[in-house]
Amino acid sequence: MNKTDLINAIAEGAGLSKADAAKALNATTAAIANAVKAGDKVALVGFGTFAPSERPARTGKNPRTGEVLQIPAKTVVKFKPGADLSL
Repeated sequence: MNKTDLINAIAEGAGLSKADAAKALNATTAAIANAVKAGDKVALVGFGTFAPSERPARTGKNPRTGEVLQIPAKTVVKFKPGADLSL
């Protein structure tokens, strides 16, 4: 399913126009992204949790040249699925 398919499913399931469903989806994803960027955890009960996670700095290797290089620490987003999302 791509974004267009998701918008169509939201529009059909909620009885909205496709334009309104697209606005709702964009607002939802923006709100989740902004909260996680601010360091907050976003928990959608039954669906899952989005949370920022720190990755420590580490040593890596360029596969082409074999050169050893330092990979800096960074913050990434982790998603933990909820119970209702299990297959």
